[in-house]
Amino acid sequence: MNRNQVLPQVELSAEPSALKRVDFCAPQSYKGAGFLSIAELPRLAEEASTINPSDGFNWSVQTYFEDSPGSEPRQILELGLNGRLHLVCQRCLQDCAVDLDEKRRFILVLTDIEADEYPIEDEEQEPLVVNQHFNLLETIEDEVLLSLPLIPKHPDGFCEPHPSTFGDEGDEEVSNERENPFNILKNMKKN
Repeated sequence: MNRNQVLPQVELSAEPSALKRVDFCAPQSYKGAGFLSIAELPRLAEEASTINPSDGFNWSVQTYFEDSPGSEPRQILELGLNGRLHLVCQRCLQDCAVDLDEKRRFILVLTDIEADEYPIEDEEQEPLVVNQHFNLLETIEDEVLLSLPLIPKHPDGFCEPHPSTFGDEGDEEVSNERENPFNILKNMKKN
């Protein structure tokens, strides 16, 4: 008999306060979905250039047990994120809407030692250390932050570079008027 068929499945509340204390050590699986506004994710709010009421992320979580050859079944957490955030475009320095649609898969472990022993080559899933008072809200925010582009910018052709990002045009003319350093060597050779 499959362990997933025996264990109860608990529905997660969509309330942010309820997501701060989830007992992933209990013998049960979880399922839930909801919407988190940018205001409910303080570290993400610091990154946002503007906060629109509709900005935020739909999230979905499901845990289940998966058989592992030669050992106890392992608990898996699947996290889905879909939403929008406004950041500063690094090309034109104006607001830029960034849409994210991410899926993550974690293997839940109880200790840092177990996480350290997990094979780093496994790109499908990564270990996540959990406890009886696990802050799922913080993990959701972490995954959104990790999914943000390093250099947010509009699609090509949508905006023009801001003049201050590349300096003044006058600096270019000065650099073209400088004496060629090889001319100095040429003159030295003649003497």
